[in-house]
Amino acid sequence: MAFQMYDLKKSYYMVLAIIGLLGNLLAIMIFSRGNCGVSKCTTRYLVAMAIADLLVIIFEVILKKVIYYYEAPVFFLDITPACSAHDALCDAVIDCSVWFTIAFSFDRFVAVCCPNLRTRFCKEKTAAVMLSTTCILLCLKSTPIYFIYEPVKIVDNVPWFCYVKPNFYSDSGWVSYECFAKALTPLLPFALILLINTLTVRHILASSRVRKELKTHSNGEKNSDPEMESRRKSVILLFAISGSFIFLWLMFIINFLRYTFKGTFYTESELIFQDFGFMFRNFSCCTNTFIYAAAQSKFREKIKNALKSLVS
Repeated sequence: MAFQMYDLKKSYYMVLAIIGLLGNLLAIMIFSRGNCGVSKCTTRYLVAMAIADLLVIIFEVILKKVIYYYEAPVFFLDITPACSAHDALCDAVIDCSVWFTIAFSFDRFVAVCCPNLRTRFCKEKTAAVMLSTTCILLCLKSTPIYFIYEPVKIVDNVPWFCYVKPNFYSDSGWVSYECFAKALTPLLPFALILLINTLTVRHILASSRVRKELKTHSNGEKNSDPEMESRRKSVILLFAISGSFIFLWLMFIINFLRYTFKGTFYTESELIFQDFGFMFRNFSCCTNTFIYAAAQSKFREKIKNALKSLVS
């Protein structure tokens, strides 16, 4: 079974790297040009999410998984400073990918459920400030990871490989940092996504019921409602992205909680469950492009035009 999982992961991460690179590059290119049927504010969030997902594919999937399984000779990553910096960058880009999704979900929640705040908050400048501030804070949060490693050996004054310092598991400062990092990602984002979606659904159901009753009383019959149709498209995009996040991170969350309370994995089935948790988590960086194509007609049109131009 171990050999089968090894072959599966080897093929899976190569396919994931190709799909993730092409899909996120396509999303960045199309949304950066604008005119995709979404506001400039929403476009900022979608581009930022695609960039973060692309960086996860590069640093986590290609430079860690693909290189490992295909034994690619990238020796500079074996040097201790490069290895430490790479782990810190992996942590930072994964956090950015997750929290940009939270920022987008909150922006759509404000746009749908808070009309008084919408005109002040849902602006392109506000989105830029939110995204840049989030990115800076998460990079600062990941910086200590660089200092948790020590070299395995030193050859000609060059430190090689990364080994976690023994005091990382016993020092109160490092233990507190690890607890904070685990709470920040993935526990808090998962809870926030569920909360935002619950509040959004409750507001939509209540407002839809009121609007239908008012239109029925005023016109005596049910007519189409452009406001509700526009809101429906926006909510479909929100629920597709956040729902995909919940589904693909769920196994990782369950695995994370079980490891937190139980400790080291002992059985082969637990290790396989852990592997699939990481595989689904990394796959979440490839799904948004397909969601955009399914939910946005103008995005599909842009893809068709790009393909026609490429063929011609």
